[in-house]
Amino acid sequence: MMSTPAVDGLDEAVRVLGRWQYDGAPMQLHPGDLGWHWRFGAEATARAVRTWSRDGRILALGLVDGPGLLRVGIAPGADQDEELARRMAADVTRPEHGVLPQGSVSVEARCDGVFRELLLDDGWDLDEPWTPLRRDLAEPVADCGVRVEAIGPEQADVRVAVQRAAFDGSTFTRERWHAMATGSPYADARCLVAYDDHGTAVATATVWSAGSGRPGLLEPVGVHRDHRGHGYGRAITLAAAAALRQMGSSSAIVCTESANIGAVATYRSAGFHQLPDVRDLRRST
Repeated sequence: MMSTPAVDGLDEAVRVLGRWQYDGAPMQLHPGDLGWHWRFGAEATARAVRTWSRDGRILALGLVDGPGLLRVGIAPGADQDEELARRMAADVTRPEHGVLPQGSVSVEARCDGVFRELLLDDGWDLDEPWTPLRRDLAEPVADCGVRVEAIGPEQADVRVAVQRAAFDGSTFTRERWHAMATGSPYADARCLVAYDDHGTAVATATVWSAGSGRPGLLEPVGVHRDHRGHGYGRAITLAAAAALRQMGSSSAIVCTESANIGAVATYRSAGFHQLPDVRDLRRST
């Protein structure tokens, strides 16, 4: 059965997603994805979450990340559950079920299994490729070579300014940073900002732990548009990996559009191992 949690049900969704993270798992929905979405507020995040449960146990969880994208996580071992997959496919493909609208939409379902097969059999197409990358954190991470600070409420404006200068069209604001910071995922997260030799903020990353011994997520990572080409992307990525290791994460994971060859190269230069490309699914009509 599909449901949408109330605000007081979000913490359970976060805990469930955390339990599903393990090294070697498909790179799918992470507690940090809910944490980053929390910048829109707890109520908006709750409205965007869908859970599929049986006998009181959540078996799959989706995040409606915008009007035409559903990002999906499935419990370990449930990817071959045909009853679950058919229920999810019905909910996703029928607009009256309140998940995705009619028309062109996408589903990020990176776990091979029955659900993905059903959508492909129903005529959904493979979308543009994404590149997942992973860095093992068993060994210490090299010093990044620049000053990096963990950002608190007093420096939120700095974090926001770098975000907006790193991503065209960003709608991040001080208010949204504070909303994000109130969410339960942020209790296991850090916002980092890197500075150049003149004390100018040049890059930023937010890292999200899923608990000790589990993979932690980098989301987002960005370099100020006026300071690119100086190695700050590698530096903030190294700092992010080091922060996750300090928080007890077993590995650091990130996923970027494969077409963004500069980002892929940056992550690889920071010791991340490139994994096989993955593709979302798209319905054109």
